[in-house]
Amino acid sequence: MAAQSPRPIAARHLHVSPRTHTDGVFKELTEMRVRTPWIEALRKKQEEGIDPTKKSNQPATPSDRDLAPKRMSDSYHRVVIPLAQDPWLLDNYLNASGHIRLGTIFMDLDALSGVIAYKHTGESVTTVTAAVDRITINHPLQELCDLELSGQVTFATGRSSMEISIQVAKAPKEGATVQKEDVLMTCAFTMVSLDPNTKKPVAISPVKVETERQKQLFALGKKNYNIKKARAKMGLRKQTPDDEESDLIHAMWLRQLEYHDPNNPVRKPTNAHYMSHTTLSSSQIMQPQYRNRHNFMIFGGYLLKTTFELAFCAAAAFSHSRPTFLSLDPSTFENPVPVGSVLYLKATVAYTEPTSSKDRSSSDDFSGSAAGNEQGAENGEGKFTRVQIRIDSKVRDIEHGSTKPTGQFNYTFLVEKDIEVVPQTYEEFMIWVDARRRAER
Repeated sequence: MAAQSPRPIAARHLHVSPRTHTDGVFKELTEMRVRTPWIEALRKKQEEGIDPTKKSNQPATPSDRDLAPKRMSDSYHRVVIPLAQDPWLLDNYLNASGHIRLGTIFMDLDALSGVIAYKHTGESVTTVTAAVDRITINHPLQELCDLELSGQVTFATGRSSMEISIQVAKAPKEGATVQKEDVLMTCAFTMVSLDPNTKKPVAISPVKVETERQKQLFALGKKNYNIKKARAKMGLRKQTPDDEESDLIHAMWLRQLEYHDPNNPVRKPTNAHYMSHTTLSSSQIMQPQYRNRHNFMIFGGYLLKTTFELAFCAAAAFSHSRPTFLSLDPSTFENPVPVGSVLYLKATVAYTEPTSSKDRSSSDDFSGSAAGNEQGAENGEGKFTRVQIRIDSKVRDIEHGSTKPTGQFNYTFLVEKDIEVVPQTYEEFMIWVDARRRAER
């Protein structure tokens, strides 16, 4: 039998893989946030022997940089996410029920705020997210469509911080403008500029106000700034509960004594749940795919997404129903989260209050059957409760074991249940009072 000639081996063609976006962040925004492949950033750090996350005594920000006032329009940025046109892009934004995941939108909002901030400050500084002042649903999304994300710096006085106002709207047709009823969501981010080496705040250009509308936006930013300063002075770490709050705490304590008194027929209602039984916790290692533009820290949008989804799970577990997202109340970022560290999150039902379903703003994921629920409430069917979820976060350095708080996030949901959370310990009462103050604002 004649020997067979060996089969030719097909040549393997090498190619460069295209850049892809990370989960839930639109490609255009990711390309502005992540500019260096992780392996290159890591090798550079190892070769130079310098840890860019550590503080240095040598400032890197030029002392002679231009700090002339800038117009609001100079920082304006607009991105259209073509969800209705690209099914594979939409795949990254949908949840199991076919609705838009709010957590993915939150990631995009933070990424956009970073783009806007650097258009105002330039590249010589490090700009980080200091706080999310509020995220509110204006109109629920009733259909899948292209989304327009747009914003600009609306408040900056020349110090280190700036307020960035952003809106999410149905993308208008070419040549048209966004109508009020098409605005789905509004939010404000506070960004702070730091020296890349010393990590200390540095001055930035103030905003130049030119039109009446810009005057209104600037005045609103100034008002928000003053409110934040006033609230910081009135926090429970500095101010004890007032007379009304003390009376409420005492009344709840007396009521719980009745629950445990064998000679008293009063018992805890079946719809009341102790706060200690409502907690959910998670821990995860921080991977480089969610780093910021400086490569070694996690960007704030990923923290928003992660905390929101844990808050949603906590509200669902507490109520045994599908929660409707109403708002993210003012929340702070205290310390950065390094790549490679472990992030610990704890969700707690902090406060509940009965309400009418007419207060319903949106579903958990931008759309839902709100009309049907409102009709039921008008007919006297069903009860609704606002549920405030508090997320406490901390980060742990694996090598050294040190732990730092990274921020507190406060989400409010609506559930179609008559349900109540009951604090027991002094710490829980303080959590309840703090959340009650937020609800009354």
